[in-house]
Amino acid sequence: MFAFSGPAFLISVGYMDPGNWAADLDGGAHFGYQLLWVLVTSNGMAVLLQTLGARLGIATGRDLAQACRESYPRGVNLSLWFLCEIAIVACDLAEVLGAAIALNLLFHIPLLAGVVLTALDTLLLLWLQKLGVRHLEAFVLALIGVIAVCFAVLLFMAKPDAMGVLGGLVPIIDSRSLYTAIAMLGATVMPHNLYLHSALVQTRRIGHTIAEKRTACRWNLVDCAVALNGAMFVNVAILVLAAAVFFRAHKDVSEIQQAYLLLTPLMGTVLAAKLFGVALFASGQSSTLTGTLAGQIIMEGFLNIRIRPWLRRLVTRLLAIVPALAVIWVAGSQGTFRLLLLSQVILNLQLPFAIIPLLHFTNDPARMGPFASGKWLRLGGWTTAAIVVGLNLWLAAQTIAEWANHSGNWAPLVWTGSLAVTGALLGLLGWITLQPYRRQTASRPATLGLEARTAELVTPPVYRRILVPVDHSPLDKLALSHAAALASKNHGRIFLLHVEEGVNSQLYGQESSTAEVEAGRAYLDSLIHSLSEMDIDVEACIRHGSNPKREIVRYAMEIHPDLLVMGAHGHGGLKDLVFGNTINPVRHALNVPILVVRDI
Repeated sequence: MFAFSGPAFLISVGYMDPGNWAADLDGGAHFGYQLLWVLVTSNGMAVLLQTLGARLGIATGRDLAQACRESYPRGVNLSLWFLCEIAIVACDLAEVLGAAIALNLLFHIPLLAGVVLTALDTLLLLWLQKLGVRHLEAFVLALIGVIAVCFAVLLFMAKPDAMGVLGGLVPIIDSRSLYTAIAMLGATVMPHNLYLHSALVQTRRIGHTIAEKRTACRWNLVDCAVALNGAMFVNVAILVLAAAVFFRAHKDVSEIQQAYLLLTPLMGTVLAAKLFGVALFASGQSSTLTGTLAGQIIMEGFLNIRIRPWLRRLVTRLLAIVPALAVIWVAGSQGTFRLLLLSQVILNLQLPFAIIPLLHFTNDPARMGPFASGKWLRLGGWTTAAIVVGLNLWLAAQTIAEWANHSGNWAPLVWTGSLAVTGALLGLLGWITLQPYRRQTASRPATLGLEARTAELVTPPVYRRILVPVDHSPLDKLALSHAAALASKNHGRIFLLHVEEGVNSQLYGQESSTAEVEAGRAYLDSLIHSLSEMDIDVEACIRHGSNPKREIVRYAMEIHPDLLVMGAHGHGGLKDLVFGNTINPVRHALNVPILVVRDI
């Protein structure tokens, strides 16, 4: 069990992020225990869908984004990727606001400054990723433990009504509580977690046989049940706490800060408020880690693009920080609470675009083999999808009508724009839903295009024109030895290039004649003589200028080499800043194979 446990705990932190707090606090403070059934139902949906995501990763060795890329046209994949990015930014927005609010409550740091400080958690993530996935999981599990302990103490102090809690398990919903219910659903079943889970399960040693994969599926189900039920406890605790303290005292809560301030007088101790703030901070820090991982997996899966983790994290965080700063500046702390709720509704609106492809893939025997979903799993999955889509359509109709009613003369434009966007999204969703029945692409064996490339690797290239830049360093000998081996084998020609960078060379170019320039020419002559004795055809060139990178690129474009051989000095960081970096700029500017050699 411990060998396979971990991925679901990383997933579970997304189910208790600050966006969940806003939705659960709003539900408990305004409707008491009435919406408790939404949390329980949402958790059941989450366990089902996350288990299916784990099965997809275990059975096929692909995550959900990769499965989409190999099954859908590029336009559809780009649309799905864009919607996923919106969901990740919405989730990150909740984490930014949650962490900023926690810093404000615990240390009285202004909200605007707290939002800016949240960018620093990028460094924490990069450090944890370097330590390995197990250290990352251990850190997240420790934060989950902090959240659980804080709320266990708060629940004991709040003394909720047991009969009221049981009554909240009876499904009741109306137009007044619909928005909050959908926010709670979107906060619980998060779309990007489906992509993330199908990738994280592949960090374990699963094995290749059916029996080994069955073992992995069984223990990942246990992992899901334990982790997500633990997350449900936190969500239930927040809602029950809000119902027992605020709803019972007829205190309207319209922001998280207000809940923090009310806890002390209503519960009679400052400890309650401090525990609330500590749990909120732990929630924001833990959930931001999984959001970053999900963003990397989605971009790599849909677009087959890999960028540096810190850059990916920075872009996502900046996209979240900008609206957070704008809302805090314009609407203050009350605006942050409404923005938190909106972020969770956005997550729920994107959910069908992840659920339906997941159901199609896991129901497909050609893709999943013996791990394809049985009839009960199919029934549960499609029932979940129908509920989510139905609630979204209800919310969309209600929201568009409200916008139009408050738009006055702009109402026709609001109706037109809203219906156009809704129609486009429904068209995309309909295409995804019907695609396996129109074209049998979803039932084809998954390849990711890797098998088609293997045949290209068996034909060795022939290098007849080899360019070697030399700079009077010991690396010249190493680079030339590799170039000579290739040239003598293929009867090729070696082109030697030396760039003079002295002040005279920069000012006078080819007309410069200094002791350094003359030594450079003599050095090239000695290299030509040595290579000629090996019966290797050689040509040499001296260029003058302050930018060796530019001169190498220019000369390469003149002679059109088959291969470029360069020596690497092995320095980086500050030395690159001081002495320059030649290899990277050259390789980005040329469409030529480059052999980089370095002395051991």
